[in-house]
Amino acid sequence: MAAPRTRRLASALVPALPYLWLVAFFLVPFLIVLRISLSDPATAQPPYRPLLDLAAGWEGVTSFLGALDGENYTTLLGDPLYVEAALSSLRIAAISTALLLLVGYPIAYAMARAPAGWRPILLALVILPFWTSFLIRVYAWIGILRPEGFLNAALQGLGLPTVQILNTETAVHIGLVYAYLPFMVLPLYATLERLDRTLVDAALDLGATPLRAFWTITAPLSLPGVLAGSLLCFIPIVGEFVVPDLLGGSETLMIGRTLWSEFFSNRDWPLASAVAIVLLVLLVVPIVLYREAEARRLEAGR
Repeated sequence: MAAPRTRRLASALVPALPYLWLVAFFLVPFLIVLRISLSDPATAQPPYRPLLDLAAGWEGVTSFLGALDGENYTTLLGDPLYVEAALSSLRIAAISTALLLLVGYPIAYAMARAPAGWRPILLALVILPFWTSFLIRVYAWIGILRPEGFLNAALQGLGLPTVQILNTETAVHIGLVYAYLPFMVLPLYATLERLDRTLVDAALDLGATPLRAFWTITAPLSLPGVLAGSLLCFIPIVGEFVVPDLLGGSETLMIGRTLWSEFFSNRDWPLASAVAIVLLVLLVVPIVLYREAEARRLEAGR
């Protein structure tokens, strides 16, 4: 009797483990950040008030809930700095994602059309940058793009004028494209590699040019990979901090740098938490849109 009961308990716990993980590592931290975002800054430890006093009983809980307010969100909406930071982050993320798609799609297409023996090697080359520290790779771009760096040394050797790229938005786009390129290439490769090549061959036999066969067959069938890769890049780029901080200038305004400044420079944890909540909302929207698009695509395929 004990063995079947144990199996039933195990069969009930196994599906619940992912939900317990989400509750412990997403819902609980989210509620903590949300609670801090509704507080007021204070010169104390921790640097926000009010604090929940469980020793005071129900009166302490009532007093705590009554002291919470949405003043920090009002500040975010009323201050042009935070609105500009959010819009700038979305713009930079959109441009970088478009550049990643332009660079990553041909790479993934070439990998998918390469001989079968070469594909594992090409795949390993795409993953190879992950074997080194992300921070070291970004610092390497500082050595390349700085005024006396490798890029200007090469231009001088060719007799061409030097360029000032470091500490500009262009440098940020270069760093982001380099850092997130594998996240674009891998989903595209997985989609393109599974495509039925006989469909393209049939289109060519019917008189279609290679370009028309690509746009009418390959491109539409690779849209799931395009959407997956774009989301894998766009979502983390919106909140990116390291690349804009190291490669961008003071005019490169992004929500990740604003969040860091509020937490560590101004020590305004409530306002920084409100920024984090707004950032989370901005990132959830494309995920919801992607899920709806996938649901419509699956419904259309039935």
